[in-house]
Amino acid sequence: MTIRLLLLFCVAVTVVSAQSSSPPAAQNPPAPEKLPTVHQRIEVAATRLPEDPSEVPTAIEVFSGDELAARGVRDLRTALSVATGIEIAPGGDGGPASSVPGFWGLKEFDAFLLVVDGVPWGGAFNPALISLDLNDVERIEVLRGPAPVMYGATSFVGVLQIVHKDAASKDRTLTLRGGSFGTGGFAFSTPVPLAGRWASRLSLDAQREGFRDDRTAYRRGHGRWMIDRKGEDAKRTWFNFDLNWLDQDPSSPRPRQGAVLSPLVPVDSNHNPAGAFLNDHRFTATGGFDQRAGEGFWSTTASVSHSWQHAFRGFLLDIADAPNNAHGFRKNTNLTDVYLDSHFSRKLPSSVTLLVGTDYLHGTGTARGADFDYTAPLNGAQAVQVPVPGTLDVHIDDSRNFFGAYSSLEWHPLERVRLDGGLRVNVTHEGRADRDLGAGTNTSETRTDARVSASVGAIVTAWQSKQDSVGLYVNYRDTFKPAAIDFGIGESRGGALILQPETSRSVEGGIKGRFFERRVETEASGFLMNFHNLVTATSIGGVPALINAGKQRFQGFEAGGSVFLPNNFMARGTYSFHDAKFRDFMQDFGGVPTQLAGKRLEMSARHLAALAISYTPPRGVLAGFDVYYTGRRFLNRRNTALAEGFPDVGITAGYRARRWELRVDARNLGNRRDPVAESELGDAQYYLLPARRVDASFTAHF
Repeated sequence: MTIRLLLLFCVAVTVVSAQSSSPPAAQNPPAPEKLPTVHQRIEVAATRLPEDPSEVPTAIEVFSGDELAARGVRDLRTALSVATGIEIAPGGDGGPASSVPGFWGLKEFDAFLLVVDGVPWGGAFNPALISLDLNDVERIEVLRGPAPVMYGATSFVGVLQIVHKDAASKDRTLTLRGGSFGTGGFAFSTPVPLAGRWASRLSLDAQREGFRDDRTAYRRGHGRWMIDRKGEDAKRTWFNFDLNWLDQDPSSPRPRQGAVLSPLVPVDSNHNPAGAFLNDHRFTATGGFDQRAGEGFWSTTASVSHSWQHAFRGFLLDIADAPNNAHGFRKNTNLTDVYLDSHFSRKLPSSVTLLVGTDYLHGTGTARGADFDYTAPLNGAQAVQVPVPGTLDVHIDDSRNFFGAYSSLEWHPLERVRLDGGLRVNVTHEGRADRDLGAGTNTSETRTDARVSASVGAIVTAWQSKQDSVGLYVNYRDTFKPAAIDFGIGESRGGALILQPETSRSVEGGIKGRFFERRVETEASGFLMNFHNLVTATSIGGVPALINAGKQRFQGFEAGGSVFLPNNFMARGTYSFHDAKFRDFMQDFGGVPTQLAGKRLEMSARHLAALAISYTPPRGVLAGFDVYYTGRRFLNRRNTALAEGFPDVGITAGYRARRWELRVDARNLGNRRDPVAESELGDAQYYLLPARRVDASFTAHF
């Protein structure tokens, strides 16, 4: 990996040298100074059409690339720390480069949809968070609640859309960074000239991210090439190529004893076998076109992605220094995703906009693995040499096909009234086969579902003056999602290979306000969602398993606001109250069936709050402060283990000149190590907030 990082760095330096050695007349002008103006915010996640979020009858926020850069964003948790109602737990079973987002009080790895430049990232399986790149971002769109019409069977409690800079962007930047625990890396983005009307943009980055946890780190090399041709009459053809190479040394979750995390296991201990790894190498190719078709507009996107995933890791089974107190697995997984979408939109008479489309999502996955028992010291001080299984005799093969035909209608019966409605026909088919060559077992199962999902909404502009307005909105959404699959080697199936699909019905209402020429933006909303068949992790006979969890209810209130103050100050603040409870779910604990109705979902905090203030002048000293508060939450479903709330505080300081910027960012100043995510592989085990870290970076504009 060191060689690959060096090669990527050499490529970046070569391009920089070529650009800087060009004649002065051919050089691009320096990056424009970032003035404290209020940018027009545009989103496409809610309706697939470019719209102002304040005019859409649903809860949606947009974070511009300039704002993210001003806050020193490097990861998803930092990027969305001031997003209303969102909780991002860093790390998790996906490794230290991953994260576990939570929407509406539900913190599940697969309950939301991740979209990158219009393409579901992770396809028909789980969101590919470990390959997410936040370099050269134009904006991040956050839609809270389901998106049953536009994205159908893959979006359940929210959508995160990452939009990178356009291929025609002229920005050219190089960032070098280094920090705590041996962290270091670079990021480079530049336009690459092509012939004719073709434009392209290249982004390269590489990093090593270290952690205080023993033997925990990751190394990433990433490249993205965006190619675009804009023609007459709004015609556009585009291609994107993305390569991500990620090697991870995983950490260990900390086990719980009774109501508290075990004092017998040190905070930063690592119980993985020696040489443990979680590696993911992913390639994605995407293309599409936008063009006028008669009196409407036609857009088509096609994407194919392949991921090679290799894992060798383990977890404690018993909190004791005893033989075979840990269980591990070796697994190779190959995933292929194919995505096609084509939709047509047209403005009709009587202030009506019609959109009709169809999409297809295909996923094929194969896993080959073996599990084993081993003995790990309870203090995790030393990595134990464990023979790597040579025969991977457990086979899992899964194929998923999601087809959808959808239509939405936007109608303005009055100047200040907008009504939205949409329907989608979902047809999903899944086939799965599990074989254990050693045990001589071979089971298979198929499932086909056909279901209609729908949404309706309305927004009324109660007051308007030039750019400013106050809008009241309400919506109803009916959503369907096939059960998740995680290719778990050695998991207990509980009698079913393919679980029941998840369904939900939700209502939401709120208010959106824009004041003082849009320098003040506010939003508040309340929601209620009834959920059936939530796929959740459990343990059967000490072996991890996935099951359907009956009925749940999610309800709450969320509010947030941003203020663009004079003299280059900006502030954001949010508060959320979430009440996530089981309504009807019977689970066996130690041979005793227990009804969990009325219990709160584990790891779901009732109170979330955040505040961020930044001072980012075009030139001179820059500074920032942010604090994110996570309230008390139960660590278990029986609600007997209560974890205290905690703040996560960060600060920024630096200096900005015309062509360069130097900054220092410190995260988790209080060095809190609170539990933030529960493992689905280690029973009653929890990943902790990463330790305090300080990073310095230097960015040059050419």
